[in-house]
Amino acid sequence: MIEFKHFPVMREEAIENLRVKPDGIYADLTLGGGSHTAEIAKFIKTGCIIAVDRDSDAIEYSRAKLEAYSDKIIFVRDNYANINEIAGSLGYNKIDGALMDCGVSSWQIDEASRGFSYMRDAELDMRMDRGQGLTAADIINSWEKDKLRDIIYSYGEERYAELIIREIIKKRESKRIESTVELADIIKYAVRNIRYNGGHPAKRTFQAIRIAVNGELDNIEPAIDSVVGLLKPGGRLVGISFHSLEDRIIKKAFAKFEKACSCPRGLPVCVCGSRSEAKIITRKPIYPSSEELAANSRSASAKMRVLEKL
Repeated sequence: MIEFKHFPVMREEAIENLRVKPDGIYADLTLGGGSHTAEIAKFIKTGCIIAVDRDSDAIEYSRAKLEAYSDKIIFVRDNYANINEIAGSLGYNKIDGALMDCGVSSWQIDEASRGFSYMRDAELDMRMDRGQGLTAADIINSWEKDKLRDIIYSYGEERYAELIIREIIKKRESKRIESTVELADIIKYAVRNIRYNGGHPAKRTFQAIRIAVNGELDNIEPAIDSVVGLLKPGGRLVGISFHSLEDRIIKKAFAKFEKACSCPRGLPVCVCGSRSEAKIITRKPIYPSSEELAANSRSASAKMRVLEKL
């Protein structure tokens, strides 16, 4: 069986803010290695958890790992943006809470064959759902220069995107770029004359390509919209992000549901009749504890935000 090395970020904080009820219905929108789901399951008596992941390896591993809680968990291989349809197909019109842990899991990064890491040689893949067609190699070798530059600059927040793309285009004209180390070496060469202070020179570009392959940012707001519609009054959505783009989307989406009026600015009185659908519990994000940071350095960029349905 596949072995996941999984470090659930802010596990205690997530459970505390979900306020799990023994008879509640909860959704773990990003199952991964199943550690968050396992913690929720400890509090469930007559309720259940809808555990969603696009990665068939995650489903297979977590189903075996969580066998002791099999009567409390429904495993679903799907995109978490489809949670409304998923819940409905299972007969649940409302849920008591949901957890959304954005981004790629530690295991996906560490497993060389998945092609997420610039430190391990493998085919340029990066698909969370290996049933989809588009791969990282497709993007690197076929997307137009301007589109490539835009995603690396926007998704990777890479200031040297122009230099990197110029070198990628030059290399792919003579040979298709197939492997992770090959791409990483091209990126390192592109910025060879620059004092690069952002860690490994390929880090931001690999992040950008991964986000583009999986449409990660495109799925966050639709998922939040669906969850808020599903939540019972008092139910909570806990969102964990790992970089500024994810956090920005979560923060903006939460604010949208808390806003009471949608009238254009300048109107002397409210005419829309809108009311707040939810309230933000975390005015400032929750960060990992010093103990967690010491135990898991990958949690350093994590932020947690919490929304409660009114």
